[in-house]
Amino acid sequence: MSAVSPLLASASPETVRLAIDTVRTLAMDAVQAAESGHPGTPMALAPLAYALYATHLRHDPAAPAWADRDRFVLSVGHASMLLYGTLHLAGYDLPLEEIRNFRQWESLTPGHPEVHHTKGVETTTGPLGQGIANAVGFAVAEASLAATFNRPGHQIVDHYTYFIAGDGCLMEGISHEAASFAGHVKLGKLIGFFDDNGITIDGSTALTCSDDAAQRFAAYGWQVLHVDDVNDLAAIDAAIAQAKADTERPTLIITKTHIGFGSPNRQDSAKAHGEPLGKEEIALTKAAYGWPSTEPFFVPADALAHWREAAAQRAATHAEWQRTWQAYETAHPELAKEFERRMKGELPPQLEQAFPVFDAKSGAVASRAASGAVINAIANVVPELLGGSADLTGSNLTNVKGAHPFSAAQRDGRNFHFGIREHAMGAIMNGMGLHGGVIPYGGTFLVFSDYMRPAIRLAALMGVQAIYVFTHDSIGLGEDGPTHQPIEHLAALRCIPNLLVLRPADADEVSEAWRTALHHRSGPSAIVLTRQKLAYLGEPARARDGVKQGAYIVADAAGHVPHVVLLASGSEVEVALTAREQLSGHGVRARVVSCTSLERFAQQPVEYRHHVLPTGVPRVAVEAAHPMSWYRWVGDHGAIVGIESFGASAPAPVLFEKFGISADRVVQAARSVLA
Repeated sequence: MSAVSPLLASASPETVRLAIDTVRTLAMDAVQAAESGHPGTPMALAPLAYALYATHLRHDPAAPAWADRDRFVLSVGHASMLLYGTLHLAGYDLPLEEIRNFRQWESLTPGHPEVHHTKGVETTTGPLGQGIANAVGFAVAEASLAATFNRPGHQIVDHYTYFIAGDGCLMEGISHEAASFAGHVKLGKLIGFFDDNGITIDGSTALTCSDDAAQRFAAYGWQVLHVDDVNDLAAIDAAIAQAKADTERPTLIITKTHIGFGSPNRQDSAKAHGEPLGKEEIALTKAAYGWPSTEPFFVPADALAHWREAAAQRAATHAEWQRTWQAYETAHPELAKEFERRMKGELPPQLEQAFPVFDAKSGAVASRAASGAVINAIANVVPELLGGSADLTGSNLTNVKGAHPFSAAQRDGRNFHFGIREHAMGAIMNGMGLHGGVIPYGGTFLVFSDYMRPAIRLAALMGVQAIYVFTHDSIGLGEDGPTHQPIEHLAALRCIPNLLVLRPADADEVSEAWRTALHHRSGPSAIVLTRQKLAYLGEPARARDGVKQGAYIVADAAGHVPHVVLLASGSEVEVALTAREQLSGHGVRARVVSCTSLERFAQQPVEYRHHVLPTGVPRVAVEAAHPMSWYRWVGDHGAIVGIESFGASAPAPVLFEKFGISADRVVQAARSVLA
């Protein structure tokens, strides 16, 4: 299909300009009505949005989620009205009334684009730079699925990922990480536009930045092109054609724009960035456009008709793909079924029998080692499970044995070497998960979750299934010292809404944690694992139900009537069990509860919670981490054995003794709450 359709080629310049200016005026009017927002960038980028949605993107407003559509990411998320105006005009389910309600309660047009909230929005953006890395993830998923499912004469996965980034996106460190990775693995179907307007909220970009973006991206292995004027649609068409011709490199198209284009008094100034233009300036700007109405939110009939006809022509790419799909179903029925299963997000039925069985013969096993065994046991059953580590594969044990790495040469590779790029890893995983057809996982030390926290938060906000393998989860990692020993991290992760944090206590719980994470389709999961070996608890049946419920009774008091309940997670469950035995010698009946996931436990029916934690029975929690997570569960009359300082460099047994994470301390605390 040619880049420019016959319809658009025959359209008058006046009609095209009217169609573009409609995007601009809707942005101005929406921001003014909301009394907040960013009008200048949508005004500048309207020609680019028109070129993409009217001419180049494979998309269908009537079926915004079809599998082989092109993906578009607005990394410069504060320019949301650029996307909303375009989606409305192109015929997506976004009525004009929603444009009028920009940034208002329960509208479909929030301040920044939100996936699953507005049809046609592919990912949630706003924190700058995240969208670039998401786009890399989309392109990774496309490349992986294409290598897996395409067959000669049947290209059912063959689409591009586009993004628009601003100067702020390129200043953020995540853009460097993501661009470096994308260039290294040669994602030739990734096309980005840099909105080069020279303006930030504070003023000129010269205040903060003097680097050469073109040289930077070229050094990362990108093809770099230039469009000197965003209003030159022919130049945009030519640049996209050139980008597609280079299959070995992602492409960055540096596009010169004028923020607040057409505004007599605010163009090319910070005043056009993050505030309404004002009614008088809007009137002057519309006059400069030769706009046919003074009414806000006016959409000329000719402009709307042109947009809708253009969108109908782009929707023809969907019909074309459906014919390709039907031929593929006939030629490769089993592959077609597998593709549909993956894109629907359905887990294979044989998964439940694939999880490894541990027993006492396995002996003490580090939970990271058990996790590695689980990954390799289920890998062949869940081929969509793709992942790796941020240069810690040998420590995180995330490698699928016998599989090759994902690379420029091997797109069907399952093992990902993300490099020392934790932030990009998290955001790339988000893009992969949003694309569909794959389940991404990524590993690093728990302490380094700090580097990727913004991406974790966005995964939780978007409801993306991503699985984080966080090892070396406490002072138990030992000699590396306080820089590598997480203290506050469990509490910090647990407070993120919609993030499932799982800290298993033995190999059985690790297996069940993975099972729980794979079935948790509505958000990300963090599996938190030890470096040191953990004793086998010998309760596989209890673990099977208990882990998915968040907490369960691992060892009960005599007669099921405890004097005190001991709560713990991960490696400290063993500490609690030892304390239980010591308390028994003092005539104190103690129940031990393994709290694999506090947030999952909080979601259980009150009857189950009271069964595990009977009211009126004192509680003591122990965890080699900051105690903040446990105050809710022990109450005013309970006690917590935790750590409220940074760690130290020494062997793990010494550290647990010195920091008081011991059975003796738990016994002391229990006797105190019983006094």
